[in-house]
Amino acid sequence: MVGDLVSEPVRQSTDKVEADIELDLLAKIRAGDRSAFEKLYRIYHPRLTRFLHTLMRRPTLVEEVLNDTMMVVWNRPDSFHGASKLSTWVFSIAYRKAMKALRKQDEAVEDNEAERRVSAEPGPDETSGRARVRRLLLDAVAELSPAHRAVVDLTYFHELGYREIAAVVECPVDTVKTRMFHARRHLRKKLGGVLADWI
Repeated sequence: MVGDLVSEPVRQSTDKVEADIELDLLAKIRAGDRSAFEKLYRIYHPRLTRFLHTLMRRPTLVEEVLNDTMMVVWNRPDSFHGASKLSTWVFSIAYRKAMKALRKQDEAVEDNEAERRVSAEPGPDETSGRARVRRLLLDAVAELSPAHRAVVDLTYFHELGYREIAAVVECPVDTVKTRMFHARRHLRKKLGGVLADWI
């Protein structure tokens, strides 16, 4: 607990440095610097992959939407005006692209293999208990609508605040709060017991 309190200023300082690096890369992208774009792409690839996979549940579309998102960053860097964090801008592009791709699909296809797929970040020390918890959580999150999954994912895995999430998904902050309320209620009901305590 004390360690968490001590590390908060360090985390904020690290976040500021990372944000400054990203803004510097965007400035170079505006000047047509391909290597700066490649660096920014590498920074966002794992984050967007995770977000889009959670949101869309269609692995075949994730890479396509991710690349469409980053092409907007390359082709239209001047559309970022600094009113939000750069990450909020990028995630909002990804969200819009994902929603458009989902609307184009004729039928909903859930990724039933998600809980069996080997993680991109292998952890040999992961116990069977953790694997069970992960499987339960994935199953519970999979039952949420894409809009609710987006709010949960951006909150818990990308640590965005409600205002930033509202900018990403283009809705009022109160709508984000409502979606989170309903998502948490569903997850608590589905997970029950000890697991429900940290939702």
